[in-house]
Amino acid sequence: MYAPERRIATSVLVIGTGGAGLRAAIELAERGTDVLAVGKRPKSDAHTSLAAGGINAALATMDPEDSWQQHAADTLKESYLLANPETVRIVTEGAARGIEDLQRYGMPFAREADGRISQRFFGAHTYRRTAYAGDYTGLEIQRTLINRAAQLDIPVLDSVYITRILVRDNTVFGAYGFDLTDGSRYVIHADAVILAAGGHTRIWRRTSSRRDENTGDSFRLAVLAGGRIRDPELVQFHPSGLIEPENAAGTLVSEAARGEGGLLRNGLGERFMARYDPERMELSTRDRVALAAYTEIKEGRGTPDGGVWLDVSHLPRQTIMSKLPRVYQTLMELQMLDITQQPIEVAPTAHYSMGGVWVRPGDHGTGVDGLYAIGEAASGLHGANRLGGNSLIELLVFGRIVGRAAAEYSAGLDAQRRSADALGEARAEVDGLLAADGPENVRALQRVLRDIMTEHAGVVRDEGGLRKGLAELAAVEARIADVGVHPDIAGFQDLAHAFDLKSAALAARATIEAALERRETRGCHNRSDHPGLDPSLQVNLVWSGPGSVEREAIPPIPAGIAALMREVSSDGKLVE
Repeated sequence: MYAPERRIATSVLVIGTGGAGLRAAIELAERGTDVLAVGKRPKSDAHTSLAAGGINAALATMDPEDSWQQHAADTLKESYLLANPETVRIVTEGAARGIEDLQRYGMPFAREADGRISQRFFGAHTYRRTAYAGDYTGLEIQRTLINRAAQLDIPVLDSVYITRILVRDNTVFGAYGFDLTDGSRYVIHADAVILAAGGHTRIWRRTSSRRDENTGDSFRLAVLAGGRIRDPELVQFHPSGLIEPENAAGTLVSEAARGEGGLLRNGLGERFMARYDPERMELSTRDRVALAAYTEIKEGRGTPDGGVWLDVSHLPRQTIMSKLPRVYQTLMELQMLDITQQPIEVAPTAHYSMGGVWVRPGDHGTGVDGLYAIGEAASGLHGANRLGGNSLIELLVFGRIVGRAAAEYSAGLDAQRRSADALGEARAEVDGLLAADGPENVRALQRVLRDIMTEHAGVVRDEGGLRKGLAELAAVEARIADVGVHPDIAGFQDLAHAFDLKSAALAARATIEAALERRETRGCHNRSDHPGLDPSLQVNLVWSGPGSVEREAIPPIPAGIAALMREVSSDGKLVE
């Protein structure tokens, strides 16, 4: 089958045009390095634009005693000791610089009357260190980065789907993909590739990701290129995702709603957080609040539709309209619900991949020469529980660092060695799917896969359920071989969905196999058959393919940071 192929050459290719990808591309362009960014959805609609609550940096504008060291201590403590201390240091120490970069690009932060950047409390932070722009922080960051990229004339190809990273002798030489509109192919030759294509939360039924994003693309691209996945089982379930309407199930109600004084009640009207974290109540950590809500629902104290109530109606209307405009707007649009008058029905929703592609802490190299991963695609910062607001600052800090590393790597190469075989394989894979005319429907299989993950690898897991999930997943993997792919006049979405499905299946297998290996309850990972913390499992689990999970030791925490870590009781943490 002949398909037209466009050949493009660039020094560095960035896959993904959310905050992480754009920040890396900006760094490369500012350094004078040739860069191309590609995304499978329009850059203005990247997932970063959904991040609502804020971005963390110990600026000490509100609480002068705050420091990057305390930010690091809070991050490590809430990671349940699974975060890499070096990664944490780099992000917390570089956070103020990340905020400065945004200001330089024109980011409109909320400010105090005297001009200081405002900072708000987020769950489990010692001090106020979350800077914000209403509850549209991610959207404003994305707009700011898009504007800066436009000023620098960075070429961005929207609606190009990358299917393979091209590798020869463990060294990257580019990527292969197709145009979602007309199906034309792209062969992109590049010295270095930065993978910034997000996480894998779309493989659950209720998720804060939208259709066709975060389907585990980064996982599959990295593994096929020779990379590995670290801690795929560590997935953050956000406590407050909408239940209705069905087509928007999982849409987030920002944590800012609790940060500003929202109350959680069960179906009986009780403020149930008193049972799980009486000190912090609604300002407890995400994993605890999600587990508490899950437990209330599971034990029959939920709302009629199987959720809990999040109520901000007691707050002054002015507070809601100024601090939570997006929540107000979203509920009005989706449910015709006025949150100044009525409570919101919510339930836990798959929200963030805390694991991701294995990377070195310093430069986020993957072990495949010239391949880097950043943002939600990468791992190392969050461990078993991500602090709200840490993901946005991670994008800025590592976007800058990895942009610089990729620029230096490209400049230092004396030649780029290519492989006709690797290119032929990538081409044949797309040809094969386009010729596929089997009886299986890609969309139906995606739904089956999401049901398996929700049923057997959701908020609470156990050995029996995970093994059943693995068996059901194997059946889906077999059915994937018989899909039919039928592009039509509207474009090549069907082909993209087939690749999404392949990625989702790989991500699901990595997640379940690692969840089986982690026989303990730690942070977001709840094993009802292993309710305690197992000190021998204070390790990262590294998945390199079906059946291959290895344990990786975590470096020790520096004494100065360890001294700032406060003990967190595990009361109210156990389930069932």
